[in-house]
Amino acid sequence: MREESRGFCFLNCFLFIFSARQWVSESRNLRPCNETDYYYEYTECDSVGSRWRVAIPHILGTCSALPTPARGTDCSFSCAVGEFLEMSAQQCTPCAAGSYSLGSGVRFDQWDTIPAGFTSLATYMDPGPSGEESQACNSSSWTPQGVYLESSRDECTVSLVYAVHLEQQGSVSFSYQYPDNNIFFEFYVQNEQCQEMAQTDDQKWIKLTTNGEWDTHTVNLKSGTNILYWRTTGILVGGKMVKPVLLRNIQIEGVAYTSECFPCRPGWFSSSPGSSSCQPCPRNTSSNKGAASCTPCPDTQYSHEGWSQCKERPPCSEKDYFQIHTACDSEGKTQVMYRWVEPRICEENVTGAVALPPTGEREACPPCNPGYYNTNDSTCFPCPPGTHSDGTSVCEECPAGTEPVLGYEYKWWNVLPSNMKTSCFNVGNSKCDDMNGWEVAGDHIRSGAGGSDNDYLILNLHVPGFKLPTSLAGMTGTEFGRITFVFETICSADCELYFMMDVNRKSTTVVESWEGTKERQSYTHIMTRNASVSYTWAFQRTNQAQDVRRYITDVVILYSVSVTNVQDGVASACRACALLSQSSQRPGSCIPCPAGFYIDRDTNRCQECPPNTYLSGHHTYGEDACLPCGPGSKSNKEHSRCYSDCSFSHTEHNRTLTFDLSSLSTVASLTIGPSFTSKGTKYLHVFNVSLCGHQGKMAAVCTDNVTDLANKDMGSDSTQFVNSVDSFICQSTIIPADGRGFRMALASQSISLADTFLGATVDSDLDGINARPELFSDNAKGIPDINFFYRSTQATGSCERGRSAVMTIRCNPEKMDRGQLTVPSACPAGTCDGCTFHFLWESGSACPRCTQDDYHQIEGACKGGVQVTLSVWNEPKLCTKGMSLPAKSSAPCEAIALWLKVGVGGGAFLAVLLVSLTFYFWKKNKRLEYKYSRLVMSANKECELPVADSCALAEGEEPEDDVVYSHKPSLLGKLRAIANKQREGDSSESVQLKSSQSERWVWG
Repeated sequence: MREESRGFCFLNCFLFIFSARQWVSESRNLRPCNETDYYYEYTECDSVGSRWRVAIPHILGTCSALPTPARGTDCSFSCAVGEFLEMSAQQCTPCAAGSYSLGSGVRFDQWDTIPAGFTSLATYMDPGPSGEESQACNSSSWTPQGVYLESSRDECTVSLVYAVHLEQQGSVSFSYQYPDNNIFFEFYVQNEQCQEMAQTDDQKWIKLTTNGEWDTHTVNLKSGTNILYWRTTGILVGGKMVKPVLLRNIQIEGVAYTSECFPCRPGWFSSSPGSSSCQPCPRNTSSNKGAASCTPCPDTQYSHEGWSQCKERPPCSEKDYFQIHTACDSEGKTQVMYRWVEPRICEENVTGAVALPPTGEREACPPCNPGYYNTNDSTCFPCPPGTHSDGTSVCEECPAGTEPVLGYEYKWWNVLPSNMKTSCFNVGNSKCDDMNGWEVAGDHIRSGAGGSDNDYLILNLHVPGFKLPTSLAGMTGTEFGRITFVFETICSADCELYFMMDVNRKSTTVVESWEGTKERQSYTHIMTRNASVSYTWAFQRTNQAQDVRRYITDVVILYSVSVTNVQDGVASACRACALLSQSSQRPGSCIPCPAGFYIDRDTNRCQECPPNTYLSGHHTYGEDACLPCGPGSKSNKEHSRCYSDCSFSHTEHNRTLTFDLSSLSTVASLTIGPSFTSKGTKYLHVFNVSLCGHQGKMAAVCTDNVTDLANKDMGSDSTQFVNSVDSFICQSTIIPADGRGFRMALASQSISLADTFLGATVDSDLDGINARPELFSDNAKGIPDINFFYRSTQATGSCERGRSAVMTIRCNPEKMDRGQLTVPSACPAGTCDGCTFHFLWESGSACPRCTQDDYHQIEGACKGGVQVTLSVWNEPKLCTKGMSLPAKSSAPCEAIALWLKVGVGGGAFLAVLLVSLTFYFWKKNKRLEYKYSRLVMSANKECELPVADSCALAEGEEPEDDVVYSHKPSLLGKLRAIANKQREGDSSESVQLKSSQSERWVWG
């Protein structure tokens, strides 16, 4: 081996010397190199942190006599911001005007194209056997959009990769928008061996942002090679388009030096040398790349902020102006005015242009909103505490025995209420920052014009907190207040309205959203926790950035907004309250009723609700406030909710069936799938079911684990609004860990299907919900199915009454223990319409409790005077628990029964009688035959019979001779003769005589 190595080294040295001599001989004929023929670079740092500066020709073989290598600066050397390292002198030099530098860092803020060094890789973590899914991701990538970079919107996993070598410890920071948790967004770092750097979960998983807001994420980097990954994966479950992740201003610190300054991008400038950043050109100006100043546009042209060129002004049209309502004047009048959309880009004095419409007629102002009163100068002010007004009259104190109903009720929009504000925001520019996002319009408030069609038009309402009225203070329910608003959207493009809330200023989450045109409708959201909250409406006409206004007529109209139980709110009316007794120190004062008590209309005193009723969350006046519980349920002690104790009774055919479902009460899970999206992403639906809960308290929990990781620093104040759902039945969408290359299964889109128990019944309908028994196979057991009905009170865009669920419990002895949960085969996701979910739970534990009707007894034979009785279940056995089979019993018995004895005795008696009669008649017959033979022997020779005095034997006469029978008479003849003898009543006997000649009767 050593000889081979020496030979190999000798060959390399020989080739190097030969090549060097050949290059030297050729370079003698080349011109000397000048400064434009080469550039300088540093060699790699050695073990002591030193390096050399070497000259490298742009094109090999074009010149000779390059500068000799020189010792370079230390590897840790870097320039200040606004400077670069001039390699000839190896000194820091300020950047010229029109350029900028970060010193020891680099910044990427120009996204007309993907900058050099960045790579966009689209992969699919779960390719099919033929690789067709991988081919579907070839067109997926991060897309440059001028001032930001946009992620892919599909299900492909797309990574933005950048490799950087740091000579010292540094960091990477970037601004981003991440509004949609249907995209999983992660950032991680690898070293040159492709080993992932250690990162905490909050560094790896990026936090969600509010629509239109930018956030910054920073991660520390180690010295050496760092490979940065921004990776997104869309989950298109349900077919709804996801919102992309946006990136901008990627800045990396820790590079040893920068050898040149970065020129300002077109439309931007830096006016002074030594700049660390560039500024966008103002409106109606433009600039080229590397500009030190901006050039004004001609009068017939325009430009927006940061544009690189000016455009011709189009003629004005109806899309270039909008209307507003002026504030009420001292006479209580208002009028409609028209204004140009700012910044105004159209030309009014050209052919085909539309002029601004004239101001409308003055008209009376709308009244004040409820809870406010009007002053002499037509200004509305809130009523003082303890008073109320409907908005058209003066404020009045509440009568005795009542209290003010505090809240906000806005239905007249002459001016924007003091606790509401409006703004405009655009992802890519700031041209609408000073505009109103919404405009008041008398009986409604509507979205404003904005600066471009993809602006976010924002309306915000701040609520300091909630306070239950005195009459409700003792209730233990979960409703602290509710917000209700009436709206409609009129759109010709892909507009979208978001309704969001920010709890305790921690994080803004989307409560509901609506896409496209929506008819006038009402939406209600219930607050289940007392906290400070800001409600936000954000409207976007289109999410596509366009220079030309096309959808300015697309609007959202908000007609009314009302919030109940607002702390420090105003009162539009008064409500009855419970009063102290007359004997108290403060008679007539309002007091809170205990939990489960209502206010009697006649006495204004607290009365407990009847059994198995519950109080609605916002009404306690009168006994009708106590609502009856549904079938198969009962109320808790506080009458705050109705629940099932997992027992159920049903009577049919004079038989009562009692069910004990306690073994099904613990939380069960059902996994459906896998299912696949249009591009093959595998996902599962997981349902957690709590049939009865814990005395009405929901026990099933579904959690978004990625959202939980991204928001774990938010504290416990808002976790219930962000990352988990408590319910009787809840659903999560699971992306398996092996399906997309993630290190763990991802859970998202957790929703509640059942937060209110309505009742349990064998009927198929309850409260407008149909169990649809035809979705499942027929019940052939004969035991009726039990339907548990639930509803989610939170309305959605597609389910106006909220989602609902039906859990059908079926007795099936073949399914032991907890049995089996299934969904209809016709609706594999558990729902056929997206609003009502159907489940079937088959179990032997769902059979009724056993009673004496469920078994029969079998009596054994009498053996040794003992008879055994055995109890056996009816087959098939359709019961469980309850009564046990009676033990085997025995009783004394007799070997022969009485009836058998009587029968045998009677039969023996009849047999003896028959034998006696037979013997008697046989003896009589013998005597007659003897007489007959005597008579025949005494006849004359002519065979004539002499007349006999009598053929009968005299009394006491005994036969003398044996009788010789010539013919044996039949038994029937004998009986006839006897019968005739008895009928004639004499002592004679008749005998049938038979001769060879003839037959005749002889009477004696």
